[in-house]
Amino acid sequence: MNRIKNTFETLRRKGEKALVGFVSAGDPSVETSLEIIEAMCREGLDILELGVPFSDPTADGPVIQRSSGRALQAGAYLETVLEMTRKIRHKTDIPIVLFSYYNPILAYGAARFYGDAVAAGADGALVVDLPPEESEEMTSQWVGKDLNLIRLVAPTTPPDRMSAVAEGASGFLYLVSMTGVTGSGGLDLKEISQVTETLRERCHGMPICVGFGISTPEQVRAIGALADGIVVGSAFERIIESHLNDPQVAGKVGDAVRALKDATR
Repeated sequence: MNRIKNTFETLRRKGEKALVGFVSAGDPSVETSLEIIEAMCREGLDILELGVPFSDPTADGPVIQRSSGRALQAGAYLETVLEMTRKIRHKTDIPIVLFSYYNPILAYGAARFYGDAVAAGADGALVVDLPPEESEEMTSQWVGKDLNLIRLVAPTTPPDRMSAVAEGASGFLYLVSMTGVTGSGGLDLKEISQVTETLRERCHGMPICVGFGISTPEQVRAIGALADGIVVGSAFERIIESHLNDPQVAGKVGDAVRALKDATR
């Protein structure tokens, strides 16, 4: 069963766009993180991006860097994330994408990662620092096609390379809304529209989700008019960081999910 494909098809029939939500697994603790994720799923999240904590998350801005550091301090490593995935899968059927840098997967073993991720109920993987030219050393050890490989496309990616990136991807394409790191501000809707249109011509019908710098319902609504899905991460982690000792933090993140999901309809 391809949960990612089914999710986009269902949303398309309903006239909605996908809300893809990122959180660092284990932030601020494994137990609280699971409570937050359950609240997010309950309040309307369509796809979960579960971040594998890493000590040097160079593609991420300060908010997610700090969240990754807190998760590591709480003892959340790749093994922990896979166990969290199993627990989440018992409670929800929404697609789960494991968002990681390559180093944790390399240390864990690519074949072992594939088998354990699929067994845990994950639907996809996004390896942020592994370009298509270098990914075969990982994917050649994957023994099946049960784990979608999500690829990143930058606003500076030339059209011919967009085609090459899309050729090796599955699930959806993640279009970065701007150059820089996650959590950056200043969305240029005209540029995003132009890049999305070019990518649409090259992506073989694969859904396009736009992320980086999106945090408000108004931004979600604007991006939703251009893409098939909207990725939000830093906005959720800011709430978590502002309420680290608040027993109501899960509910607060859930409230944010509900407001953003309403903007996709």
